Amino acid sequence: MTSTDTTPGSTDGGGTDRRRWFALAIVMTAAFMDLVDVTIVNIAIPSIQREAGASFSEIQWITAGYALAFAAGLITGGRLGDIHGRKRIFLVGIGGFTVASALCGLAVNPEMLVASRFLQGGMAALMVPQVLSIVHATFPAHERGKVFGLFGAVVGLGAVSGPLLGALLTEWNLFGWEWRSIFLINLPVGVAGLILGSRFITESKAPKALKLDLVGVALVTLGLLMLLYPLIRGRELDWPLWGYVSMAGSLVVLAALVAFERRKSARDGSPLVELSLFRVKSFAAGIAVQTVFGVALGIFFLVWTLYMQFGLGWTPLKAGLTGVPFSIAVSVAAGMSVQKLVPRFGRKVLQAGALVMAAGVLLYIWESGRYGLAITSWQMALPLVVMGVGMGLIVAPLTDAILSEVPREHSGSASGLINTVQQMGNALGLGLVSVVFFGSISDHLSRDQVGPAFADAFENALGWVAAVMAVIFLLMFALPKRPAQHVEGEALAAEGKEAVLV
Repeated sequence: MTSTDTTPGSTDGGGTDRRRWFALAIVMTAAFMDLVDVTIVNIAIPSIQREAGASFSEIQWITAGYALAFAAGLITGGRLGDIHGRKRIFLVGIGGFTVASALCGLAVNPEMLVASRFLQGGMAALMVPQVLSIVHATFPAHERGKVFGLFGAVVGLGAVSGPLLGALLTEWNLFGWEWRSIFLINLPVGVAGLILGSRFITESKAPKALKLDLVGVALVTLGLLMLLYPLIRGRELDWPLWGYVSMAGSLVVLAALVAFERRKSARDGSPLVELSLFRVKSFAAGIAVQTVFGVALGIFFLVWTLYMQFGLGWTPLKAGLTGVPFSIAVSVAAGMSVQKLVPRFGRKVLQAGALVMAAGVLLYIWESGRYGLAITSWQMALPLVVMGVGMGLIVAPLTDAILSEVPREHSGSASGLINTVQQMGNALGLGLVSVVFFGSISDHLSRDQVGPAFADAFENALGWVAAVMAVIFLLMFALPKRPAQHVEGEALAAEGKEAVLV
């Protein structure tokens, strides 16, 4: 089963074959595996820190390393699929993801775990971009609505089940593996996906694939590493001079990236970043919103886990169950915002989401201060539901708002860039945890001081998150009041689903 015509709507080689539903199940399982792996790690962090002896900076790298490698490789992964075949690159990605998961689970020290997480993020960057490309090449247009609905369900399920699955696996301590089981659980799923994918997925390539921009990838990765490494290590190294030099140098590297991309676009039309997109006001503003929003989420989810398990002394299972109202609120609000609210109220829905999420954060700060270390899960439910509603009002319609004024021929590049900056923002937020959270915790704490110190640091970090949400609210004024209706609406809807998926 091979298809070379990959234009949306093509059914050659798969559109009428019943085996396409097996292919769909395989790629959806792979996407689910990636979604879960992002969220499952946070809940197991205290176990990793305790059992593996990881420092807090190494804990940050375990989460930020995945996001950084994922971000740096997303666009390249998509183009490799266009050039060498989506099925082939998908299989390489899922196989590499499975190997990297095994290396994570078998890590003998924190350094090996960090390196394996970088590898895992890089392999996810090969695997994930192929998912909707395979769907486009396999399903006819009239079936894609049903398929994208299934993808939405997978996204919601991944958000809810990741923390719970991580908590259960850590609590059960299967075979004495402790935290290692959260990675080793990927092995049977990955092997099955590799075997079944080679049999049922239709091969497809782009008829006119762009060339790879490896220099662009290298500059993006170098610039982010020069910024993130000093942020994460700076506190424990007492903020050395080289750290400030490195962070300043990262701006020079990113400026060099812009200059190189401009020349490459003029030379062969295949830059990593399509700079002309930033002439579209709504796109430039939306990219800024997506990046800053990623920073807020990167900060919140890590410090929330540290607060509940280190500060309050809760078990992973209790912490995981506490997050269920948040996940449900996100899913419900996301569905309502796209289907009912945005068509009627437009941009105001996203801005309301930013304000509602900020209100939930402030409510959480107030409750944490009032109840102290005696706070309970049910007391946290209200601020978490408010925050979840706010987040749901933003995440689902944001991609469509960003893409609404982008020329149709650039929608693919624009969607890839949205996914990339979202992950980059997340990595930057994880790096900033050293400043906004650990920066307010003393290096030498007695056992009795740990709880209050972590609670105070949590409130300080949430204050930063609330400030970031206010910035997002202001940036949203540059988004279109109502997303424009494209002639190619179905194609852009597919790209929007990809952004949510990633």
